[in-house]
Amino acid sequence: MLSPGAFRQPLAAAAARLARARPCSQVLASFATGPRQNNSIFYEIRTYDIKPSKMKEFVEMVNKYFHLRTAHSELVGFWSAELGAMNKVVHVWKYDNFAHRTSVRHALANDKDWQEKFLSKALPLIEVQHNEVAYLVPWCQLGKPPKEGVHVIWWNESPDHRAAGRHSAHEDARVVAAVRDSVRFLESQQNMLLIPLQCSPLK
Repeated sequence: MLSPGAFRQPLAAAAARLARARPCSQVLASFATGPRQNNSIFYEIRTYDIKPSKMKEFVEMVNKYFHLRTAHSELVGFWSAELGAMNKVVHVWKYDNFAHRTSVRHALANDKDWQEKFLSKALPLIEVQHNEVAYLVPWCQLGKPPKEGVHVIWWNESPDHRAAGRHSAHEDARVVAAVRDSVRFLESQQNMLLIPLQCSPLK
């Protein structure tokens, strides 16, 4: 999923082998928190828990006004959680470096349209905000899948497509071996099934 995991080099190598071994799914992107990668580009993963009775209102506001936010920096994707969490949204922003993020945040604070039309009305609908900085692992490229689908770390046409891919992976000795070799490096894992919002560049 788009929540970052703690990847180390052996795990990254195993994940690359796993990606080659799973023909039913394709890697969209893997994010890693930790040491900076080969360049200063990073991704901010923002997760908001929305008040249960306000989720519909929040999504409608995002679809109506989020162009005010994307005028300031690049939105990678914006999703709502379907499984693994309730009343939660996840959005990912790309920045050239930390100075870029600082300038964007400053501009947003001074954007009256953004503040009045969206932010001041959206904040009362949000219960919890959480953000993390993540970098693409060196062996992965961030790209758009060929058609619309469900996004986690793996892109799938549908939940059934994901289930079929998982089943075939569990039957593949190469995948089983890769997971067995790398699981000792895994500190934690969370899964969510994410559905793109109307404003999301990644569908």
